[in-house]
Amino acid sequence: MKAAILTIGDEILIGQVINTNAAFLSKKLFSAGVAVERVISLPDDEKEILKEFRSAFKKYDVVAVTGGLGPTHDDITKKCIVRFFRTKLREDKKVLKHIRSIFSRRNIRLTEASAMQAMMPAAAIALHNKLGTAPGILVDKGGKIFCAMPGIPYEMEYITEHGLIPYIAKKSRNSKRADTLVQKTLHTIGIPESQLAERIGAVGNIVRSGPGYSVKLAFLPSFYEVRLRITIRALSVKIANSLLRESVKRIEEKAGRYIYSYDESPIQKAVGDILKKKKMTLSVAESCTGGLIASKITDIAGSSDYFTEAVVTYADRAKEKILGVKRSTLKKYGAVSEQTAIEMAEGIRKVSGSDFSISTTGIAGPSGAKPGKPIGLVWIGYADKNKSFAKKFIFTKERFRNKEIMSKMALETLRRELLSISN
Repeated sequence: MKAAILTIGDEILIGQVINTNAAFLSKKLFSAGVAVERVISLPDDEKEILKEFRSAFKKYDVVAVTGGLGPTHDDITKKCIVRFFRTKLREDKKVLKHIRSIFSRRNIRLTEASAMQAMMPAAAIALHNKLGTAPGILVDKGGKIFCAMPGIPYEMEYITEHGLIPYIAKKSRNSKRADTLVQKTLHTIGIPESQLAERIGAVGNIVRSGPGYSVKLAFLPSFYEVRLRITIRALSVKIANSLLRESVKRIEEKAGRYIYSYDESPIQKAVGDILKKKKMTLSVAESCTGGLIASKITDIAGSSDYFTEAVVTYADRAKEKILGVKRSTLKKYGAVSEQTAIEMAEGIRKVSGSDFSISTTGIAGPSGAKPGKPIGLVWIGYADKNKSFAKKFIFTKERFRNKEIMSKMALETLRRELLSISN
């Protein structure tokens, strides 16, 4: 099954409201075996809405609409549905009872405009909205599903999960032929998109199709990471899962050392899981990242099992006083140097008594560059009981992006050491 999502509202088009509804619906529809092929945002304009209703309902098996179902004058979606399906409005007594109960519970007088939300298109099924007064409107016609829901995210989410998705699932079970969709996202870090594509090799080895199935691989770069999204369409769950395992294996053979997660877990979760399994501890010394690494680590519940402490030694004096970085090192090599990064990592490990430690010292920008030390330069230090070293990276010229990337690469440096992955 294929779908289109239509989000209605001037507030979306002018950027006043971020369209989170489309992202939520896309995920839920995919989980139900429905591939979203089009997302359109529309103004509160009857002509434009009807035009898109006609186009989408003609092309797609499922049309999911959000927005424009409230009690005010600019909520015209229901009016457009009545015109599109050439039907009439009828009072739904169950919906009206629900609306009255909400107003009674809140001790508010029921207005005529609010009561009108119980008027449903005669051709439609009302989908219960536990969290609000406007029900979902579902029309099943010619083997196709049209569903309109309120634009308020939590109401739309409730109706989707308790009304639309169960309806689609039931329809799929009764269908003689229903495709299965499965998807997995592999998270990689420390390798650019172009190099990753080259390493994986000919896309044809991964992206292919045949009788009754298709396999697609998408590259999604962001902040020095690349997500590899594998999407499988097949005639059965068994075939889909087999193709997925085969695809993952092929990618692992070429780029396995860059993969840190097979779900949506961030790099700090991956590192924490390894430390917890090894029953070992970590400490952190930060300069240019300003505590961001420590913040990421402690975002994970249970991090106290392996995370001992962190310090932000921004000034040279703090590096000397707290971490024991030699004044001679700072004078000869500077704060942003391999030598300083190593001494910072060694210092925090000694102070904390942890098994492992990492450090960062660099130039986040937009100022502070010196000859030989550009904006985006960072030295990431590492220390354990057997060795210590520092790695040099040069990232962007944008401060906040640099801090994000620097913190992630510090955690990735640790991950590779924990798993004995060669660089």
